[in-house]
Amino acid sequence: MFKVVFKKFVLVVIVSFFLAGNNSFAEDDSIRNEMDQLKSRIQALENRLNEQDKCMKDQKQCILNQDKKISEYEERFSQFDKDLHRQEGSPIAIAEGLEIGVGATMVIQGTNNINDATSGVAKKESRVDASYSTDITIGKEFKETSGKAFMHLEAGKGNGLEDNLTLYSDVNRDAGDGENAQVTELWYEQALLNDKAVATFGKIDPTAHFDNNEAANDETSQFLGRIFRNSPAIEFPDNTAGMRIAYMPLEFLELGYGILDGDGDWEKIGDNLFNIGQVTFKTNFFSQQGNYRLYGWNNNTYHTKWNDADKQKENSYGFGLSFDQKTNDITTLFCRYGWQDPKVYNPDNKATEDGFEYSLEQSWSAGLQLEGKPWGREKDVLGFAVGQVIPSDDYKKAGTLSVAEPRAKAEGHLETYYRIYVNDHLSVSPDIQYIWNPFGKDISDDTSSVFIGGMRAQVDF
Repeated sequence: MFKVVFKKFVLVVIVSFFLAGNNSFAEDDSIRNEMDQLKSRIQALENRLNEQDKCMKDQKQCILNQDKKISEYEERFSQFDKDLHRQEGSPIAIAEGLEIGVGATMVIQGTNNINDATSGVAKKESRVDASYSTDITIGKEFKETSGKAFMHLEAGKGNGLEDNLTLYSDVNRDAGDGENAQVTELWYEQALLNDKAVATFGKIDPTAHFDNNEAANDETSQFLGRIFRNSPAIEFPDNTAGMRIAYMPLEFLELGYGILDGDGDWEKIGDNLFNIGQVTFKTNFFSQQGNYRLYGWNNNTYHTKWNDADKQKENSYGFGLSFDQKTNDITTLFCRYGWQDPKVYNPDNKATEDGFEYSLEQSWSAGLQLEGKPWGREKDVLGFAVGQVIPSDDYKKAGTLSVAEPRAKAEGHLETYYRIYVNDHLSVSPDIQYIWNPFGKDISDDTSSVFIGGMRAQVDF
């Protein structure tokens, strides 16, 4: 009996042990399966994270590429505006590639010496006159074709003091008695040769591209006197039909050429051409930007020889320079010089409506522009300039019906202005001019100097 019980006990123990072992093995297999599943899930997550990282890197690279393209477009447009075209006002982008700028200039000037050479005018009297002008510019950039279209509308009223003074070079470049709005510029510009060149054609302002200057080329914010806006010894036609090409083979070198209707009447433009070429060197003296421009021009509209009135189909030509150089963060120096053929004159260019034919041979000017940082007015600007307009010796020798024996002295100009920044939309500029030897001292009964005091207000919308 005991043996039977013992055998049953042993059998139970063996079966229990066997069953326990089987349960342990089953648990091990379950753990291994769970671990294998976890490993699969972790691997799947790692793969997904790798894919997301790659996608994020691709997106980041795409954003960097887009930013680079945007920067390239902005730099290209900035290069056009800065190096290849001067644009009035501060344009505002109103749509992709479309900009509009609106500005108004108001000038009031007074003088102690009216010296108009026409008859019936009381000379040596005091007078105060005013003028205003408005400018609307619309530009559209075509990024897909690297082109640009531009239109400039201008209107104004008042000749200021200019119709009361007889001078070789007048005193208010912004004046113009034309209250109805006129299209003064209308052109299309196309970039060429991977943006190293541009071609511009349409109604063009030649002074926007030639004889330009960083410190003396804008009557709305810099000097008002014409001698300091452009050289009087260049026979620039009024804004008219023309074409100009600019090429920048190197970062420091720009070559420009323009051809325009010489008399500005849009008639027989192939017979009356004004040609001008300019070389500009962009320097970095004193670690500051500078521009050194050299130019030459020819005008084949009809001119008359001083010493032979029968020769009335002569050309005129000339050359000159325009330099500007920043010497530090606040100071810009500039100078200009111009010369033209002294043997001929344009009978359409007269000092007054009644006559007074004359011609110039040379002009020079020099000055500086000083920003107001030293006295705590960083956005203010002080300008000072001096120059002379020198008439032709052939004119002096030949004389005219109006002036039989001209003295033909060099007419001197001095101007200073201080542009006061009021806010982003308004600046006010007191302006003083002094002129000696007006019209070469060839105004009957009046050879005294002219003093002019004025005020200019510039509003940018």
